[in-house]
Amino acid sequence: MTSSESNGVREYQRQVALITWLGLACNVLLAAGKIAAGVLGHSRAVLADGVHSLTDLATDLAVLIGVRFWSRPADENHPHGHQRIETLVTLAIALALAVTALGLGYDGLSSIRNKDFHKPGWIAFGAAMASLVVKEILFQVTRKKARMLNSSALMANAWHHRSDAFSSIPAALAVAVGALFPDWAFVDSIGALIVCLLILKASMDIAWPALNQLSDRAAPPEATSSITSVILATPGVVATHAVRTRYLGSSLQVDCHVMVEPEITVRQGHDIAKAVRERLINDDPNVGDLNIVDVVVHVEPVEEPGSRDDKGRSGGT
Repeated sequence: MTSSESNGVREYQRQVALITWLGLACNVLLAAGKIAAGVLGHSRAVLADGVHSLTDLATDLAVLIGVRFWSRPADENHPHGHQRIETLVTLAIALALAVTALGLGYDGLSSIRNKDFHKPGWIAFGAAMASLVVKEILFQVTRKKARMLNSSALMANAWHHRSDAFSSIPAALAVAVGALFPDWAFVDSIGALIVCLLILKASMDIAWPALNQLSDRAAPPEATSSITSVILATPGVVATHAVRTRYLGSSLQVDCHVMVEPEITVRQGHDIAKAVRERLINDDPNVGDLNIVDVVVHVEPVEEPGSRDDKGRSGGT
């Protein structure tokens, strides 16, 4: 790894760690405050919201530890790089959210079944509103940084902040209703169930893209179309086929077959393949937002017999 690459990795790690440490510090304060307010204010909804903030601590730590691994360059044991560790961290965040939602949901249902209701106090309402404001700010800041660094794990953590902000809304409303109308104290338990459903929905939204990446799902058709256009615009390329893509974390790997004139030399064919690779990875603005990190180019002569079978796939290797 060159000195500039090493500096780039360290700066990436520093940026991810900085925003994550900010979130972690806020989560410690919010979790302690909401759990205390939920207990003192007799609010299951705010208590559930506080436990949700505790799971944020676990996901913050997962990002802080994981970034040291997924940002490493390719090596002998991982020739395609370590980017899929980021996908695994993303999936772990989703799983933590789902487990939390199911546990809190069970507690809420138990309280409704046993009619274990208490009039919530206004201290719980204040804690929920404070969490809403702080978490929405954290979401906006973390999402902006995730987009800048093109990090799916950081983006998952940002949406974890947003799910916590959303979960504070029904918690605050449930406390307000229960405090104003004591006969409706059961609304607090219903609010806790709504919080759980919101958390579960957030976990599914985070997990689905990660599962798609782990199953080697291709990039969207419009991305493949942009890649194909760049390949065809490369001087020396007559045609292309078998353009395949797959995600490595938040990055993209591309395989393609390019067809060239049969009379050119091996060196010229190599130069064309090199130009295709460099344009896709470094130069062309049409695919700059795809974060392509690796391209494998197979060169074929235009008139090669049997270069395609009846399904349009390459017959070569």
